[in-house]
Amino acid sequence: MLTEEQITIREATIKENSLIAKHSYQMWLDIGVDESNIHLEWENITLQFIEKARRDLFYQAFVAEVDNTVVGSASCQLFAGLYPNVFKDEYRKFGYIWGVYVEQSYRRQGIAKDLTNKAIEYLKAIGCTRVVLNASPLGKPVYSSLGFAEGNIMQLDLI
Repeated sequence: MLTEEQITIREATIKENSLIAKHSYQMWLDIGVDESNIHLEWENITLQFIEKARRDLFYQAFVAEVDNTVVGSASCQLFAGLYPNVFKDEYRKFGYIWGVYVEQSYRRQGIAKDLTNKAIEYLKAIGCTRVVLNASPLGKPVYSSLGFAEGNIMQLDLI
């Protein structure tokens, strides 16, 4: 078990975008998405998304390092919304956390929680009034322990 002194959480650099894309891809595989359902161009798609989010949505990523090796990452940004945002920032300015990933051999040591906390701090610093995320079954206990409320997203599968 690692101690907090052995884990460093820091802002990711632009040079680490490909690693963050790989973590995002691996996250989908780990939660059961079959590789055949993911575009072959997943890395380019993710890198373009990050570039646009950095430019337009205050995107920031964080990485976790152990012995100078990145073992996890998390991304956050302003929530772009699913409908027109007609609200003033002081009423509703949502932040979104996505792509929280920790390599399997480093899980269950508080790294995902530390990464998420760093993302929350960042979103709070840029004036967000709420943080939202979509949790995998493995992630739910982490986010619940940080005070996230479970939502009631309703959905209807069409295929």
